[in-house]
Amino acid sequence: MNRPILVIVLMVLLIAGAWWRLSGQEEGQVRRSQIIMGTLVEITAFGPDTGKLDEVVSRAFSEMSRIEDLMSPHIETSDVTLLSKAVDQQKVSEETAEVIRLGLEIAQRSEGAFDLSMGRLIDIWDILNENPQVPEEARIRQAMDGLGPGGLSLEGRMVSKSNVDLQVDLGSIAKGYAVDRAWQLLKDGGVQNASVNAGGDLRLLGDRKGRPWRIGLVHPRKAGEVLAVLPSADEAVVTSGDYERYFEVDGQRYHHLIDPRTGYPANLCQAVTVVAPTADLADGLATAVFILGPEKGLKLMEEWDGVEGLIVDPDGKVLQTSGLNGRLEWP
Repeated sequence: MNRPILVIVLMVLLIAGAWWRLSGQEEGQVRRSQIIMGTLVEITAFGPDTGKLDEVVSRAFSEMSRIEDLMSPHIETSDVTLLSKAVDQQKVSEETAEVIRLGLEIAQRSEGAFDLSMGRLIDIWDILNENPQVPEEARIRQAMDGLGPGGLSLEGRMVSKSNVDLQVDLGSIAKGYAVDRAWQLLKDGGVQNASVNAGGDLRLLGDRKGRPWRIGLVHPRKAGEVLAVLPSADEAVVTSGDYERYFEVDGQRYHHLIDPRTGYPANLCQAVTVVAPTADLADGLATAVFILGPEKGLKLMEEWDGVEGLIVDPDGKVLQTSGLNGRLEWP
């Protein structure tokens, strides 16, 4: 083989070898799961260096655990527990203040359908109990005392309660915030393609290596079946439904999504999926829209910048915001 041909062959082999190595690197993936905030959290990340990916994913899990320590009502030293016990103003961390600030905005814009101060109401329903029961009417009314958009107020990092007995519960938004924090750490760590899924609170970083992520929306009445598929990238997707945590009495379904205005589980939806720029916003809105019902819920999503959504009404009819037209894939 003469020299020019040999040089060309070597160059081709070098290029091919480099392409093979890069292709192999692009296939690098780390997928890990951990129980945080009482739910299974799964993080999937792609990149050329799995060792680095693993380190960044570990930091993301640690950050979510730190947020749990701040916002769990089951941890004695958390901001939430201290705030619930407070008889006067209570100073909270900047992260907790940020979550409360967004929660208060959702509460105001949803006309009280969303409420961060309904901890007592959540406790008396105790849906996760092995033998849950419908609380007595008198207990429900007592637990509702002081609820409403004015129940909590925030100035800087100082939180005030209108009623000393109000119990704060950030469960309807804190999990989404923890997902956002994990997402941010992945991004800051140089990860370009990843997903963070905390029991249905999902936020996506980039796409799935050049292809959209395909999010299956669970059918609320057909176990194991998908209602629709949502191709997605670089956004948050959160679903709330009456099929997740519930019990039945005399054919009546009682689930964990309590309407703070009535004291009883909301009955205007079977499921709500919200697509938003961040998981905390999607998380809070999924709860608010579920309680508001189709008409007011669709209106709220349409009016909120960057938000789209889908609602399954009590009869199983599917409604969606205009921005989802043409995006969903139906079986």
